[in-house]
Amino acid sequence: MTALLADFTPTIDLLRQKGTGPARTKHPEWVALLPPCNAACPAGEDIQAWLDLAQAGKFREAWEVILRDNPFPAVHGRVCYHPCETGCNRAQLDSAVSIHAVERFLGDMASAQGWVPRITAAPSGKRVLVIGAGPSGMAAAYHLARAGHTVEIRDAGPLPGGMLHFGIPAYRLPREELMKEVRRIEAMGVTITVNHKVTDLLAEQAEGRFDAVFIAIGTQIGKRIDIPARDAAKVFTAINLLHDAAAGTAPKLGRRVVVYGAGNTAMDAARTARRLGAEEAMIVFISDRAHMEAHAFEAQEALDEGIKIHWLSSIHDIGAGAITVERMALDAEGRAQPTGEMETLAADSVVLALGQKADTGFLGAIPGMVIGADGNVQVDAGMMTGHAGVFAGGDMVSGDRSVTAAVGGGKKAARHIDAWLRGVTVAAQPPRTGISFDMLHLPIYADAPLATQHELPVGARMGASFVETTDGLAEPAARHEAQRCLSCGNCYECDQCFASCPEQAIVKLAHGAGYDVDLDHCTGCAICFEQCPCHAIDMVQEAHA
Repeated sequence: MTALLADFTPTIDLLRQKGTGPARTKHPEWVALLPPCNAACPAGEDIQAWLDLAQAGKFREAWEVILRDNPFPAVHGRVCYHPCETGCNRAQLDSAVSIHAVERFLGDMASAQGWVPRITAAPSGKRVLVIGAGPSGMAAAYHLARAGHTVEIRDAGPLPGGMLHFGIPAYRLPREELMKEVRRIEAMGVTITVNHKVTDLLAEQAEGRFDAVFIAIGTQIGKRIDIPARDAAKVFTAINLLHDAAAGTAPKLGRRVVVYGAGNTAMDAARTARRLGAEEAMIVFISDRAHMEAHAFEAQEALDEGIKIHWLSSIHDIGAGAITVERMALDAEGRAQPTGEMETLAADSVVLALGQKADTGFLGAIPGMVIGADGNVQVDAGMMTGHAGVFAGGDMVSGDRSVTAAVGGGKKAARHIDAWLRGVTVAAQPPRTGISFDMLHLPIYADAPLATQHELPVGARMGASFVETTDGLAEPAARHEAQRCLSCGNCYECDQCFASCPEQAIVKLAHGAGYDVDLDHCTGCAICFEQCPCHAIDMVQEAHA
């Protein structure tokens, strides 16, 4: 937790700062700046807006605001790495708003109460085929359905969800919570066909009379590297291990498991191995903790569960019951270099967590389709491939490897597909000015401790249990957490400007309509600007000044 700041008193240099005089030089104008949480969200959620509704107890309305951008609030509240909180200005007061916890609360409430999204668009008569029922494909289908199009998803797997179902362990994302939000999309009229692997895309498009296609097959092939391995060695990829564990067909790993890599998937693989019965799970990483790809909280949770990490080590060869690793050292640029020093570690099986790639081979024969050396499909600014009417997105295009980025990509693709079907283009949005902590005016603020979520004790997580490790917030805690939002850059009608104006030039409008300024009485003293805690007012230069 950040140390509390003691003094917010603004420093004013009366010799340099020009105030009122015989003629007004500036007047106040209300603005809507871009909060850092909104700016950081890969799904493009209007976080400040739904937090405002949630703090007022308007939970259904808050959920509806989330659904403008993201159909999976209960999922994201559990698995998103919440970059919104990294950017939250509140962190410089005490601690960031727990945005993901409030989002989970709203998503869980919607599922429990059976809320249904409101769709007002008239049927367009257009049909869209989506290949892949992962987060990007389902998000695109959802937004296309909201726009009035008929959508069918086809997926090679036995269940919808893609990596949500087969790549994220159930202790982070319970399957029943995922399926509730999937079923909501189906209830909107989206058809999901599973156990259907598309091999001839253009033939299926023609047969189904689809006007457009969106490909979002993700990256479900685990990468391997050339490591000498004896015939008896057990070597798996993390992607396959997580998939098989979710499907109930996990392999026998033995007592001691080594996971090679230090990303978030490596942490999930090691924690899953422990839940599958391994007595010891060790992560071997070629570099040090500072260069670890996994988020700090993911690594800490793994360490809390007894996962060991062997830093600065590279697997040299894999045998039956043991591996040989070479110790590494960092050079002046921070790159790991071999030392020639070898060490033997006991290992009944090795799990490779070295990244993923897309299985895009079936797309190579499509005219105009361009596939990069890494297997990623190349698209234009409108997310269309080189073949007209065929779009692509998600991990197979961006390589961001995050659920939230995939959902944001699906939303973006849906908007471009909708525009293309209607014969228009997506209008570019003008950039909004962001707001940093030093732009806020906070001479007075309320100390508001973080509403923490309950973590299941480590001892209860082990064994064969994949029970969820973190509880959600109760309603009072969720409202408390939403109320901690500073509403950066957006007016929330606190009346500070209205109360502080010495000339009574601030006009209070109807609730929700904000304020206006009576320029016949305004002297341009800027007191309203200085008193606005969230910087929703700027002082604008007079035309004649």
